[in-house]
Amino acid sequence: MRNITTSDLALYFIMGSQNVEGKDPCHLLSEAIYGGITLFQFREKGRGALVGEERHALAQRLRSLCFAHGVPFIVNDDIQFAHRLGADGIHLGQSDGDPVQIRRNHPHLWLGVSTHNEEEAVEAIRIGADYIGVGPMYSTRTKTDAIRPIGVQSLGRIRNHVGSFPIVAIGGIHASNVDEVIQAGADGVAVISSITGHMEPRTAAQELKDIVTKSK
Repeated sequence: MRNITTSDLALYFIMGSQNVEGKDPCHLLSEAIYGGITLFQFREKGRGALVGEERHALAQRLRSLCFAHGVPFIVNDDIQFAHRLGADGIHLGQSDGDPVQIRRNHPHLWLGVSTHNEEEAVEAIRIGADYIGVGPMYSTRTKTDAIRPIGVQSLGRIRNHVGSFPIVAIGGIHASNVDEVIQAGADGVAVISSITGHMEPRTAAQELKDIVTKSK
């Protein structure tokens, strides 16, 4: 697997079946891909999430879509599931698994780690993360367990601490605030409902991608 680049993080789309509000997740991902997403994270977690073979079958279909279009496929949290699917990487929260062991045992996978302050960001880099997620930037209803928003000022401080290390910002990001997030130091933005909740997900993705590109 090649090294991750900041371009991979430009428009980082996260989705599971629990986020699609009755829509076909495969069609929704396809539209998002045509709209310009640069990376996809499968996050099947929370109320109403699929389990067992249903979860695996959906993940395989979404993985195949990403593979066909050259979009990296990341799995949230579950390293065995990521390995079984042949994913490109795994993303961990602060309480998810052991990133040191995952880095040691799966050196070929991209490793992303969620961080909320300078100390967590520096530690994630020390243990071998390939990129860090920083947030939540703003309040969000997508994640019921989300912590208090840290804001763009905290993002700026984290950027100053980590230099040019790849950062994707997450949490309550939509078209009207993407520019300030990029200006504060993010290389890209991670979104869920800004695409899944839009009547035209392809158009939503195109708009977000255009703003990210113009804001750099």
